[in-house]
Formats: sequence, C-alpha cells, structure tokens
Amino acid sequence: MKVSELSTLEFNPFYATYINKVSNESTLIEAFKKGQVQVVNFFKSIPEDKLEYRYQPGKWSIKEVFQHIIDNERVFMYRCFRMARLDKTPLAGYEQNDYIDPSHANNKSINDLIEEYQSVRHSFILLLKSLNDSDLKFIGNASGNAMSSRAAAFITIGHEIHHLEVLKERYL
Repeated sequence: MKVSELSTLEFNPFYATYINKVSNESTLIEAFKKGQVQVVNFFKSIPEDKLEYRYQPGKWSIKEVFQHIIDNERVFMYRCFRMARLDKTPLAGYEQNDYIDPSHANNKSINDLIEEYQSVRHSFILLLKSLNDSDLKFIGNASGNAMSSRAAAFITIGHEIHHLEVLKERYL
C-alpha cells in the first residue's frame, strides 16, 4: 500500500501537509522502516551540547521535539489500531503542548529517547504487519473528523519528516 492510494475523504485536510511529505516510492511498512533509520541516524548525529537548544524562547528543545515525535506516534498508532479494529467510537484529539512538560524529555539521555522511539516504531510496524487492506481502509473518527487506519499511519510518517525538516532548518 502506497500513499497515493489514499483518498482525501480518509483524513482531515489539515493532515495533507504531512501526507504530501511521504514519498510514493515506498510501501507503508517500507516507509516506516526507512523513517526509523533516518530518525535514529539524525538524532545520533546531533552534538550532545545542542540537544537542549531552543531556537527561540518558549520553543521546544531538540530533545522535546524528539519526544513529541514519539508521543505523536503513540497517539496515531492508537488511532490506527482502533480504526483497524472497526471501532466507530469517536476518538478525542490531544493537545500536543500539554504533553511536553510532563514528558521530562530534557532529563532523558539521547540514547534513552532513541530506545523509546525504536520501541514505539517497532510496535507500530508489528501492528501494520498484522493488518489487511480492509482493516487499513476502515474510516473512523478522530478529533471530530474522518480518518482511516492507513491515513493515521501515513500521517505519522509525514509528521516525522516535517519535524526533521524543522530541526534542520531552525535548530542546526
């Protein structure tokens, strides 16, 4: 399954920014595996003294951005799971800024964050491997909008790409 197979009816137009960042060259699972390698290599390459850098007061540090990527993946994996199980219960949104302070990201080592990320990513890949096309096409409701299981997965990949671009542009 490739991103080009998504219909715009499967997600809120807000998420098109993320979905449009996903290459149509890879299947969903290939994109997750490729993204994992890119993310781990990227964060390993950042000097230790830059990890708590903020490009502006009030903005997240590099570690906090990484934690946000991890937290967002957890939320979207849960959405993907619920929808793939044909759950029609509307899923609440989440306020990403409320998650940063309680995450204590700046108190974690980069190796701890990488381990956490790899664990979450591995779990998402295993979930995706367990789903068939019908499961992935089911459209549920998240934050008051239609969202398919596969859209939740593709959004996760595009969201990660987006934040790596922001980090490269504004932080490094």
